[in-house]
Amino acid sequence: MDLKQYEQAKFSMAEIIRSAQAVDTKDQALSSASRDLSTRLADDRFNLMLVGRFSRGKSTLINAILGTSHLPTGILPLTSVITTVRYGSRTQVVLNFNDSRLRQEIPLARLAEYVTQQSNPGNVKNVAYAEIELPVELLRRGVFFVDSPGLGSAIVENTQTTERFIPQADAFVLITSYDSPLSREENLALHRIRQTDKTLFVIVNKQDTVGEEEREQVLNFVKAQLEEVSFDRPPQVFSISARQALEGKQSEKPDLVASSGILQFEKELLRFLIEERAEAFLSNMNERMEDFLVQRRNLERESQKQSMYESLLDRLRGLREPKGSSSMATKYIEDNTSLRLTLELDRRSGCRLCGEVLDVVFHFLSKYQYDLTINRDTQREHARRGGFCSLHTWQYENISSPYGVCSSYPELAHEMASELERVAAGTESNGWTGKRMKGFGGSQETCRVCQVRIDAEKRAVDRAVANLQKVDASPNGNLPACCLPHLKMIVSVLGKGRAAELLLKAHAHFFERIAEDAQRYALRHDALRRHLTSEEERRASQLMLLMLAGHRSLCAPWNVQSLA
Repeated sequence: MDLKQYEQAKFSMAEIIRSAQAVDTKDQALSSASRDLSTRLADDRFNLMLVGRFSRGKSTLINAILGTSHLPTGILPLTSVITTVRYGSRTQVVLNFNDSRLRQEIPLARLAEYVTQQSNPGNVKNVAYAEIELPVELLRRGVFFVDSPGLGSAIVENTQTTERFIPQADAFVLITSYDSPLSREENLALHRIRQTDKTLFVIVNKQDTVGEEEREQVLNFVKAQLEEVSFDRPPQVFSISARQALEGKQSEKPDLVASSGILQFEKELLRFLIEERAEAFLSNMNERMEDFLVQRRNLERESQKQSMYESLLDRLRGLREPKGSSSMATKYIEDNTSLRLTLELDRRSGCRLCGEVLDVVFHFLSKYQYDLTINRDTQREHARRGGFCSLHTWQYENISSPYGVCSSYPELAHEMASELERVAAGTESNGWTGKRMKGFGGSQETCRVCQVRIDAEKRAVDRAVANLQKVDASPNGNLPACCLPHLKMIVSVLGKGRAAELLLKAHAHFFERIAEDAQRYALRHDALRRHLTSEEERRASQLMLLMLAGHRSLCAPWNVQSLA
C-alpha cells in the first residue's frame, strides 16, 4: 500500500458510511453515528513536528524535503511562533490569532513579519500559529510539517511555545548538528518526547562541515546518549546535510541529493507513514465501522434493512489487506520525482482548446451582433439562414440587449411568418409533409457561429498537434489540458507515438487527481468540515464535468437536428 492507496481506502470507507446513513434517512441516531465516523475520517492528519535548538536547520530540512525555499532560514532564532506547512491550491499564509477566531491571509513574502523574532519579538502580535499552504503533492495526502521555535534561545517564550505543542504531534524529528550535538535543551526534549510514546527520528545535520572520522565520533556519541534515555523503540539516527539536499533538489543534481543523506530519511519516513501510522489508522477505523454496522444490523427488525447492513459489512471486510511490509512504500516519492508532466489548464474552461475556441466565438459574436443591429444586409442574411442554432441564439442574447434584439430580429420573424403562411396554405395539398418544417430555424449547417466554432476548433487542434509533435523524449514540460472530446480529436490526429503517450499519461494522472479532489470534498461535506477544503476540492465538481464533457457553450448535447 502507498499513500494514494491509503487515501482511496479512506474514500471507500466514506462511501460505506454514506450508504449506511441512506438505509434510513429519518433515523437521527443513525445520522449522528454516521457523521461521527465521517468526521474521524475527514479530520485525519499527520503532524510531524520538528524540534531542536535554534540554527539547527529545521526550516532548511522542511524546505529540502519539499524541494522549495518557502520557510525563512538563518543563523538567529528566527521562528518565534509555531509554523505549520500544509497543502493549499495556491501558495499563501493563513494566520491564526490567540484572541480571535478570524483568520488572516497574507502573501508568503510577508511571513517573516509574523513568525520571526526580529519582526515579532516575544510574539507581541499574538499569533497562535501560522499555516503555510503550498501546492506540494506530499502535503496533499494529509501530512503537516510543524516548524517549532528553537529550544534554548534567549527568548523563553520560544521554548514554552514548542513544549506546549508537543502533545499535539503524531511523530517527532529532533534535529541536532555536528558543531554541538545534543545540547542540554535537546536532551530535555528527548525525555519529554519519550513520555509521549510517539515515534522519534533523530537527525544530525550539517554533515558537510565535518570529515568522516569526526562524523563517526559524533554519531556514536548521539546513539550513546539516546540509549541512556531508554526509549521503548530506539529512534533511528540519520546523518544529513539539509543545505546540500535543498541545493541538489532545486538545481536538479541527483548526485548531490544522494550524498546529502536525505534520501535515507525520506524513505524511512514514508515507510513509517504507510506501514505503521496509515495501517494503524485504517485498522482502527475498520474496527469502529464494523462495530457500528453490526450494532445497526442487530437493532433492525426489517429483514430488508438487515440485509443492507450485511452487504455493507461484506464491503467493509473486502477492504482489509494482509498485514506486512509493503514493497510500494517509497512509490510515492519515486513517482513524483520521475514524472514531471504538467497540464496547463484554462482558467474558465479547464480545456485549453475550449478556451481558445470560446475566445474566437465571443469576439466573432460580439462584432456580429453589432452588425446585426445596424446593417440591413446582415439582417437579411441572418433571416435567410434561419438565424442562429438554438445554442448560439441564447449566447447571442447573453451579450446583446433588448434594444439589440428588437433591432436585429424583426427581419427573421417576418421571414418566419411568411414561411409559415406558405406551409399553412399547402396543408391540404398532396405535397404537404411534416418534413418541410424541419428546415425551419437555424441549424449547425446554417448557423454562422457554428461555422466559426468549427473552423476555430480545427485550427486549435492543428496547433496543439504541431506543438505536441515537438515534445522531447523526456517526460518533462507543459502540455495542453484537453477535455475528453478534444483529447479524442488530438490523439486521432497524432496517431501512435511518444507525444500521444505522454499526453494520455498526463491526462490519466489529471483525471485521477480530480477524482480524489472530488472524493475528499464529499468526505469533508459529510463530516461538516467544508472549511477544510482546498480551492481545488471546491472546484472539483465543475472542473470534472468540464473536462469530461467539454464546455457547455461549445459541446452542448442538443442541436436543432436532434429535436425531432
